[in-house]
Amino acid sequence: MYKFDKTIAKYLLQSKAIKLEPTKPFTWASGWRSPIYCDNRITLSYPQIRDAIRDALSALIKQNFPEANVIAGVATGAIAQGALVAQDMNLPFAYVRSTPKKHGMENLIEGEIRPNQRVVVVEDLISTGGSSLQAVEAIRKAGAEVLGMVAIFTYGFPLAEENFKKAGCKLITITNYEKLLDVAVPEGYVTLEQLDTLMEWRKDPSTWMQEK
Repeated sequence: MYKFDKTIAKYLLQSKAIKLEPTKPFTWASGWRSPIYCDNRITLSYPQIRDAIRDALSALIKQNFPEANVIAGVATGAIAQGALVAQDMNLPFAYVRSTPKKHGMENLIEGEIRPNQRVVVVEDLISTGGSSLQAVEAIRKAGAEVLGMVAIFTYGFPLAEENFKKAGCKLITITNYEKLLDVAVPEGYVTLEQLDTLMEWRKDPSTWMQEK
């Protein structure tokens, strides 16, 4: 774990990239009800936070994947952060679309990824890992080796851990749900009573607050 995990968690709350609303839950695109909503693209509007996240991601890559020679972002949320990391590390950059472009060259990968290159994938958020691992598979199909993935934040769902294990892809994140809650209470974002709700949601997010 990156040594500034709580600092980045605090930044995510300060910038409202992560919002905690235990009494007014959000509805995700999947239909899940959730007391937390995360959009890390918001951090790009805050230079100090943006730089801290870039530096943390770069540090994770240098520590864990020193042989990397290409950085790839996952569209759309991690395109900007991936490019910032690639610039910081003086490495080539490409990004992977969720679906192939419907005109022109019909690219799934934008930028150049060649066979036998060693790629680290940058992601902004890990929930179940499905879309993130689609990007990994696209890079592998291009003939490159995916060394692993680094991300800003993960909810830490067991399903995501299982999916990454099955895909044989190492995942390392700057911070996570537990570290976020460690920060949220003393910083006054939630109360101790609301903390119980947040912990309960994580146990079974797919059925939490669903109508019977």
